[in-house]
Amino acid sequence: MKLYLKQKVFSWRDRFSVKDEQGNDRYFVEGEILSWCKKLHVYDMNGREVAFIREKVLSWLPRYFVEIEGQVVCEIVKELTFFKQKYRIEGIQWRLDGDVWAHEYCLYDNRRQVMQLSKKWFTWGDSYELNISQLQDELLCLCVALAVDCAIAKQSNR
Repeated sequence: MKLYLKQKVFSWRDRFSVKDEQGNDRYFVEGEILSWCKKLHVYDMNGREVAFIREKVLSWLPRYFVEIEGQVVCEIVKELTFFKQKYRIEGIQWRLDGDVWAHEYCLYDNRRQVMQLSKKWFTWGDSYELNISQLQDELLCLCVALAVDCAIAKQSNR
């Protein structure tokens, strides 16, 4: 299944819309304006918060916690590298491979590819296509993609 993640351009806070292959709204994402670190709330189409992504406040390298149903499911941690951005996922048995800086990467578990992400270039705001292998991984794949996008945006703003 595919999800399409589109960032809203003219907004004071981070906002994303998430649509499925048929163009139906699946989720919407809103960031907080006045906070010490990046915080994103993921809502379903009924307005219920289904996930929360937050950056660790005092961390030498970017670290993002993904909470689903009030429980921390995993952490996305930027590793110290000099030439190529690399991220580690703690708490679940997934690994991220590919060119993160170019927004072309895949998520794998021990047995299979979980998600492939590619950025759509020359669009207003960031636009991504997420090709997710199984429906049960949809929300977690979306959260990992959002956390990596936040880390890259933070690095670009420095």
